[in-house]
Amino acid sequence: MSHGRTLAIGLVGIEGHVVEVEAQLASGIPTFRIVGLPDAALAEARERVRAALHSCGLRLPEKRVIANLSPASLPKSGSAFDLALAIAVVCTGSVPEAGEASRTVHLGELGLDGRLHPVRGVLPMVARAVAAGHRDVVVPIGNLEEAALVPGARVVGAAHLGEVLGRYGLRIEVPDSLVPALVAESGVSSAPEGDLTEIVGQEEARLALEVAAAGAHHIFLTGPPGAGKTMLASRLPSILPELEDEQAVTVTAIHSLAGTLVPGDGLVRRPPFEAPHHTASRSSIVGGGSGVPRPGAVSKAHSGVLFLDEAPEFATAVLQTLRQPLESGEVILHRAHAAARYPARFQLVMAANPCPCGLSGSRCTCGGGDRRRYLGRLSGPLLDRVDIRVSVPRVTRAMSATGEAGEASAAVAARVRAARERQVRRYAGLPWMVNGAAAGTWLRHPDQLPEKPAIRGLERLVDVGELTMRGLDRVLRLAWSLADLAGEERPGPEQVAVATMLRMGDVHG
Repeated sequence: MSHGRTLAIGLVGIEGHVVEVEAQLASGIPTFRIVGLPDAALAEARERVRAALHSCGLRLPEKRVIANLSPASLPKSGSAFDLALAIAVVCTGSVPEAGEASRTVHLGELGLDGRLHPVRGVLPMVARAVAAGHRDVVVPIGNLEEAALVPGARVVGAAHLGEVLGRYGLRIEVPDSLVPALVAESGVSSAPEGDLTEIVGQEEARLALEVAAAGAHHIFLTGPPGAGKTMLASRLPSILPELEDEQAVTVTAIHSLAGTLVPGDGLVRRPPFEAPHHTASRSSIVGGGSGVPRPGAVSKAHSGVLFLDEAPEFATAVLQTLRQPLESGEVILHRAHAAARYPARFQLVMAANPCPCGLSGSRCTCGGGDRRRYLGRLSGPLLDRVDIRVSVPRVTRAMSATGEAGEASAAVAARVRAARERQVRRYAGLPWMVNGAAAGTWLRHPDQLPEKPAIRGLERLVDVGELTMRGLDRVLRLAWSLADLAGEERPGPEQVAVATMLRMGDVHG
């Protein structure tokens, strides 16, 4: 047989595509060529396949070998095609079970000694294979637990190319002293372990955090250093509900593709927590890179929290890139040959000092212009998309001397969970599930508006320019979250008043 074929999966963003990997022998000068829009890493697979086959006692045929990756118009990147290329090349010869090999999806990177190294993105690859009707998948042993998370997949793990070839009737001696390929365990970003009981005082900030969790609202914290802004932000995941099955699969797939998934931990059930440094580039925040772009912090924070500490210190261009995912819940990264789409529906938490020096009271040396310029780095359109603005005061000795512990995260999380369940029932059949994503047309409908006295006050704020129309919608969303926490069927004057206070904060707009 001079023609061999098998299957692999190519990823563009988080979306997988079934790729038919073909190899054919032709007369001519002995060469090995890969066609079908491979990137540099994939083009180098020629040498990895050649060396891996040699380690199994096999050699490339002394002919012209052409490997084609179809569809040819789909850009293909990475080393996950190595195993499929090796199987297709071997199947150009006499292979007893070549038919089975042609129906099986092969994923994995080859070492020069024939070992199979784990690759990124196995979970979305296997999920796409199963969805396309290809349930039989071979993966590196280091990816086996991750691949087995996909329902309906018949996954086989292998440590060496020889083991895979043995499945198809070839007798290959696998070294007894085979050293398993190393698996990097960087781990999904998560907030430091902690509880709300560790926060001293800060009743308004604690309320703001609970409302933010209940309705998936964005929040902006301002206050002097040491006031507890970072501690508050890092405790937000502790009161968020666990991810539903669909969310967990998506979040796990993103972190698999980003290379931050710990093998053996199963699906990511806790909301992720991403806290990039203020020197982060646009690519690291929204995603990017050469070839097919990789997910950035906004996607790795999907269904979780993105925390920007010292937010005014971030480059203005970086902050502006957040506006689109905040509205649409996804990022689309365009390249010459393809566009990668990643989900990015996160809760944004920003923290900032009130001025450049960060000192408070009489020690502050900043003038009014310095403060305005400092906070002015956060553009109006960005701040207008943040629902809650809270001033976090300096912790005093009197506050810390009371010794009274605040309410535990578990108790707050129970209220948040009940509030989320009310929202799911209320928004059944609508394209959103939380108050933070509710459409303005729904919020301003007469059947949904609070009582007249409460709404008149909001209308006056809009008329005098204290609130934008978008800001009005944000207040109504907060009022609904407060009503859900209180178990009320509809926001009343008290909820509207508290929502207005949380929205206005110290930064108007």
